[in-house]
Parts: sequence; structure tokens; C-alpha cells
Amino acid sequence: MTDATTASETGEAGERRPRARDLGVVIGLLPPGPLNAITDVAGVSVGHATIVRGDGPLRVGEGPVRTGVTLVIPTADPWGAPAFAGAHRLNGNGELTGLEWIRESGFLTSPIAITNTHSVGVVRDALAALEHDVAAQRARTAEPWSLPVVGETWDGILNDIDGFHVRAEHLRQAWAAATAGAVAEGNVGGGTGMICHGFKGGIGTASRIVPSEDGGYTVGVLVQANHGRRARLTIAGVPIGQRLTPEVVPLPGPATGAPPQGAGSIIVVVATDAPLLPHQCTRLAQRPALGIGRVGGAGEPSSGDLIVAFATGNTGIEAGGSAPTYPVKALRDEHFGSLFWGAIEATEEAIVNALMAAETMTGRDGITAHALPHDLVRAAFGDAPG
Repeated sequence: MTDATTASETGEAGERRPRARDLGVVIGLLPPGPLNAITDVAGVSVGHATIVRGDGPLRVGEGPVRTGVTLVIPTADPWGAPAFAGAHRLNGNGELTGLEWIRESGFLTSPIAITNTHSVGVVRDALAALEHDVAAQRARTAEPWSLPVVGETWDGILNDIDGFHVRAEHLRQAWAAATAGAVAEGNVGGGTGMICHGFKGGIGTASRIVPSEDGGYTVGVLVQANHGRRARLTIAGVPIGQRLTPEVVPLPGPATGAPPQGAGSIIVVVATDAPLLPHQCTRLAQRPALGIGRVGGAGEPSSGDLIVAFATGNTGIEAGGSAPTYPVKALRDEHFGSLFWGAIEATEEAIVNALMAAETMTGRDGITAHALPHDLVRAAFGDAPG
């Protein structure tokens, strides 16, 4: 593999690999949105910058490089028109910056970036600088201020993670490439070098529409999946991981200092157009943990499983506005059940979509993470068109 600027960096999604439903795998009972993606929530956009460069033995600072940045933009003006938000920690051996302000204020005042563990700082700084530039472009008089929200998972099995190859321009490439359309999945953006349940993992997304009697709202999920043990991998109730043993599909490794199976992490971003208050967003953020568990994730001791949820159903909340109050709406508690289920099902399917979309990748020291074999998934669930 030679030095490359990938399709994701230029804003081109490229040819889409089959997703779960293309292979006959239907997860849950609620219907997905038109794109079955977090971008089914109006106003949400996603961009990636992907860095794939070099082959062979690890030379710190040179490569091989298998990493990137994914950016979730919650509203058309994430700094000027914040969304109500909440967060949840399944297990805390990871980082998602800015959560203390979300917990304190109830606001998401930043796009959400996801990258590798050792690149959180540079991406956070790049988001702060981007806000400054956007404020200048929009002729705002108030001095820019934010606590950027940046999550991470560890891609050091495949990537030269100590080479610090993610730079500020990659965050800006993800910003420029962001679209409200279909979301590229698998080996893209922050998910480029990630491994999930012993297979190649990465970025995945899905959505659900709740019944009209509960408001007909949309809930969308995006994950960066880098967690789990193969033996526990379960797809729509089928114990796929027990069938696809290392004798059938080899595990990645070994790598010097590589963590054992189950030591990886997952970042989950939940979006909804329902009118939620901050404490309701926190309740919603707890539910993806059940979706993680349905696929076989356990929030293991050395895993960083962090979730942030935001709601765009309350509009007109202006950062720094002059009026002493603003009107808000709140979903009635008795209508929350479908929204909870939507978050659970969308998380489960987003993780599976990450596995389905990911392609076999060889990284540092010739270590290979194999893709989840589609033919064996088809065999487990029966033939399906597509």
C-alpha cells in the first residue's frame, strides 16, 4: 500500500459495501429511517478524513499509518445554536472531552470528533481553532469559546499510533467533507484502524423511527467500534462469533504490547429530533449500553465505552442570547419507551454495520485484521438479495 489521499478525505464515499440488511440481517422491530443513518435526524451531518499510508515493519513517526478523524456536526450552527445533551459511561478507560460541561450545563456546544487515543489533543485544538475561523466568517462579535467534544479508541494494533499522524488539517478535511447524506462506514475516518470483536471494525451507523403515537421521532446512532471478544459476537441473536473461530478466520496479532481481546473501546453518538431536556438526554444516553450488550460487548475493565446523546427538537436556543428565558418542549415520560428501544436497536445495528462495511486491512508489522465474512453471515441468516 502506497501513500494515499483516500476517497473519504476528498468527500467521496466510494462504493458502498453491503450492510446488515443487504445480507438479510434485520435487527429489532422498529423501522429505520430512509438512510438508516444518524443523518436521518434533520440537521445532522457527518464527515471523515482517512489516512492510509505505508506498509511493513513499524517505524515510529513513519508508519504504517491506518487512522483518521470522523466528525459529527449536530446542527447547522453547533457553536451558535447548541443542542440539549447528556452523557453516559459504561466503562471509563477512555476519553470523551467536554463531558463535564455537558453534565453541568446540559448543552452540546461543539461538533463531536472521534479519532485515535493519542490524537485527542490535536483534534481538540483543531476544533477550537475551527470555531474561531467560523465565528469570523459569520461576523460574530462575541469572542469564541467552547469546550470541544472529542472521543477516542485505540488503533495501535494496525496503526503507528505513537507517530501522531493526525493533524489539524485532517479535522478540517472532515469538516469540509461533512454531508447530511449517506454515511461512509467501516475503514474510514476515526474507524480506519479499529478492530471489533476480533474482526475489522470501525465506523457504523443506523437509525430508527418511533411509532406515530409516540411522536414519530427519529433516533440515529453512529459508533466507532473497537471493542469486544470474538467468542461473544452475537448478531440478531445468532452466536456468530462461536462459529467463526480463529481456525475459520484468524485473529489479528500478535503485536508488541497489544491488548488482549475485549480491551478495546467504543464511542457512541446518539442524535434525535425529539424535544428532550438535558436530563432526558442523559436517560437516552444510557440505553445504547444495552445495544452494545446485545452484540456481545461487556464494558470490560480496560475498555472505554462512552456515550453522548443530543436532541435537536428544541429550537431557538441561542448561545449568549439577550432574552432572560427561552421556551422549551419536553417529551412526556410515558412516550419514552419507543425512543429508548430505538436507541438500543440502532446501536446494535450500527455496530453490525461497522463490521459488515469494514474490509480486511493489513497494518503495522504485517498484522492483518480480517473482515467479517459476508458469505458466512448469509449462510447463518439465509440468502437475501443484494
